[in-house]
Amino acid sequence: MPQLSLSDFADRINQIMPLLAKEFARMQMKELCRDKITLPQLLILDFLHKEGESKMSYLAHFMSVTTAAMTGIVDRLVREGYIKRIYEPQDRRIIKVRLTTRGNELIENINEQKRRLIIRIFGRISERDRREYLRILTQIKEILSKEGRENKP
Repeated sequence: MPQLSLSDFADRINQIMPLLAKEFARMQMKELCRDKITLPQLLILDFLHKEGESKMSYLAHFMSVTTAAMTGIVDRLVREGYIKRIYEPQDRRIIKVRLTTRGNELIENINEQKRRLIIRIFGRISERDRREYLRILTQIKEILSKEGRENKP
C-alpha cells in the first residue's frame, strides 16, 4: 500500500465519516421517528441513562447550548413522558432531570437496536480488524476527551 500523507488521510476521513454517520443514522431513524425523537433529544436521553440524573446547567454545557435552549428541549421530553424535572428542596432554582420508566425503556430499546446494527455490520469484518478498529477509536476518544478538558473555560 502506498504511503498516505496526513493531509490525504484527512481528506479521506472527511469523505468517509459523513457517509458513515448518515448511514448509521438512516438505519436508526425507524425507531427515532416512531417515537418522534430528534438527535439532540436522543443524546440527552442517552446521557441521562448513563449518568442517572443531571442539573439543567450541566446538560446545557454537555450539549453546548444555552440553558434557555436546553429548557425547550427538556420541555418536550417532559411532555412526552421521557424525563421528569426534580427540584432541589433547599433551592428551587436548582433543577435536575432524570429519565422516567418510559424514557429508560425507550433508550434501552434504541441501544439494543444499535447493538444489533453493529453486530450485523461488524460481523462482516474479521475479529482482528474489529479489535484494531476498537483500539483506534478508543485512542481517538481519549485524545478528544483530553482536548475537551484542556479547552474548558
